Amino acid sequence: MIKELTAEKNISSLIEKLEKQHSLDKKGLIMLLSMENPSELYKAADRVRKKYVGDEVHLRGLIEFSNYCHNTCFYCGLRGPNKAIKRYRMEPEEIIECAKRGVEMELKTIVLQSGEDRYYKITTLCNIVEKIKEMDVAVTLIIGELSKKEYAELKKAGADRYLLRIETTNRELYRKLHPGMSYENRLRCLMDLRELGYEVGTGSLIGLPGQTLEMLADDLLFFKKINADMLGIGPFIPCENTPLEKEKGGDVNLVLKMIALSRLLLPDINIPATTALAVKDKDGYAKGLQCGANVIMPNIGIEEYKRLYKLYPGKVPDDPNEAVNSIENIKKVILSQNRSIGKDKGYRKKVFH
Repeated sequence: MIKELTAEKNISSLIEKLEKQHSLDKKGLIMLLSMENPSELYKAADRVRKKYVGDEVHLRGLIEFSNYCHNTCFYCGLRGPNKAIKRYRMEPEEIIECAKRGVEMELKTIVLQSGEDRYYKITTLCNIVEKIKEMDVAVTLIIGELSKKEYAELKKAGADRYLLRIETTNRELYRKLHPGMSYENRLRCLMDLRELGYEVGTGSLIGLPGQTLEMLADDLLFFKKINADMLGIGPFIPCENTPLEKEKGGDVNLVLKMIALSRLLLPDINIPATTALAVKDKDGYAKGLQCGANVIMPNIGIEEYKRLYKLYPGKVPDDPNEAVNSIENIKKVILSQNRSIGKDKGYRKKVFH
């Protein structure tokens, strides 16, 4: 009994330290990641979220414009060797039309996402970014590893943010899951994006085979070290026709702990409640918002293409009205949490360094 009380006291003091100082060592992070009852951690993250970024939830309109990918990541349904999916590429005019629809929905950020597809010339992508920027919105890109020169051209065209998830900072696990890819090049990209003045996003996939709590603690320390501006953290969901299709998948509670710890370590950043979290748990968006998240990304793409962007199963149900990331469903969730919908472009507030 005394031992249990001491452990509880230790946990409380760790959470208190994290809430006040926004830093904690690896050992402390591992202790919090292994908590059986994390409700105090979630409450602390929610308080910090409210204090630093307020009650607004920023909606970012997602357009998945190509599902071609030359990479072979073991966990991803879009991996190049997957011959079972039908591939598509949107025309620039279609992308711009979707962005216009997003603006009509009063969205303040348009997110352009694709597999790593080198089909689009950088001049074409820059042209698309320029046209979307004319609509007075922020532009986020999720299009993978490029050269510094290409990142610079996209920045010059008006791109504001870039999300490049590291998925795991453990070099050995990274190497195993990403044949033919280089961990060092991934880091190089993140550093280039930072130097060029982007808001830089990264993040982790939770529940990968071989991943440990020690590795997740290292991920968190890495996010703190590079002072990430946004973090996408979601559960691994096994996908058919991939090498990991028979694996177990990520645990929702561990995802929520990672979101909460990210908020406590980096109090003023943007953290989405991811679609994958909402697919894994029907209350995933609400739970994410309660643990420190302040962003959700509704999919504003073309219906037939949404179905083909099969990163993982369950992403798009048969009935479009049931889609977890439809804007109407998302707005209902936000209001149910006594939160409001963001009215501005939702840049990082940078109130804490």
